[in-house]
Amino acid sequence: MHPPRAFRRTALSLGLTAALVASVSVPAYAGPADGLRGTGAATSPAAGPVHSITDSLARQVASSLTDRSARNRIVSAVTRDSVDLASVEPGSALSSAIRTANRDVLAAKGLPASGGSLLRLRLADAGMRAALDRGETPLVTAAPNDDTVTSVTAYDPAGRAVQLDAVRLPDRPVLVVEVDTSKALPMGLKLIRDELAARGLASTAADPTATTRTTGSATATAGYWATKVTAVRLSDDKEPWIKGDAEIFNLVGGFGLDGKAKVDVVQMPYLDKDGQTYYPNQLLVHFNGYKYNLADVVMMEDDGDTNYQGLVKAIVTALLTIVDGGMYIPLVNAILDAIPTSWYTDDPDYVDSWYTLSTSSSGRLNGAAGNGWLDVVPYFVQPL
Repeated sequence: MHPPRAFRRTALSLGLTAALVASVSVPAYAGPADGLRGTGAATSPAAGPVHSITDSLARQVASSLTDRSARNRIVSAVTRDSVDLASVEPGSALSSAIRTANRDVLAAKGLPASGGSLLRLRLADAGMRAALDRGETPLVTAAPNDDTVTSVTAYDPAGRAVQLDAVRLPDRPVLVVEVDTSKALPMGLKLIRDELAARGLASTAADPTATTRTTGSATATAGYWATKVTAVRLSDDKEPWIKGDAEIFNLVGGFGLDGKAKVDVVQMPYLDKDGQTYYPNQLLVHFNGYKYNLADVVMMEDDGDTNYQGLVKAIVTALLTIVDGGMYIPLVNAILDAIPTSWYTDDPDYVDSWYTLSTSSSGRLNGAAGNGWLDVVPYFVQPL
């Protein structure tokens, strides 16, 4: 299990070349300190819908531990690895509660009811195995959607709530109920891509078969330029012990050949730890489908509570209002303004953003919010 992640909201200004500043107005995006007002969905309280569901389920899982046989089976399973909750205690009252909770989580995340099992149970820390081996009964809690919590609520088998310090690892073993974001993210990104395509807002820039493109006054007849990420690193911050892995994805925006704003969705499945540098050599921006030699990147994560239906509706609403005026307009602010405010104030769904990447972008690019950096180089994609 990898350490959890949290992200700062402190903004840093984004330095741009003189040429870009002269041609494009690009304000650095400072996050909630600038008074963000998301229009895509209503602001949710700190204990969002997903956490409310998993918190209730955590209490029920804890109650099931009063049965010694059930406790032994559950403890034995989680000490080996995280457990798909759908496989826990089949045919029992707990199993019925898990099915109901999973159905509610799928709905809360805007995912189809046919999405399968998204809930899992894990041991909060590998060092707790020894206590379980000694026969200690664990507490059960739900992973919060807030990285700034100072305490977390866990439950004992009698249903009593126990407050635990969010920073100091507890002495007693703890089981964590959470959303398996590695399963949820691919479904969510497919939903986003399908909806963007249906509204004519999906980027075709990553299509390697589209080798004849008109970009401004130039025509590419063989291959195209892209931006390759050679290294990436996110901030290393103090974080709650309870938080699990998050899944990173990027919204890459530009203007398509038809002059409409377009978005491509790019996942970074390897980026599972903060404070560590990764060397993916991943293509992030494909310029063959863009009218201008510029694109923007908004990096986000699903830490369990992301509602993909709400996200894509917010993006669509924002992008449909943008008109190509014959000059590149950065899309970062439009996307960020559309995202619900709660995604900045309560949890780390917004990670960082990068303005105006071009085919000549090279070197280290610091994110506008100061949460990470990318090392990039131009890369020419040869035709098949």
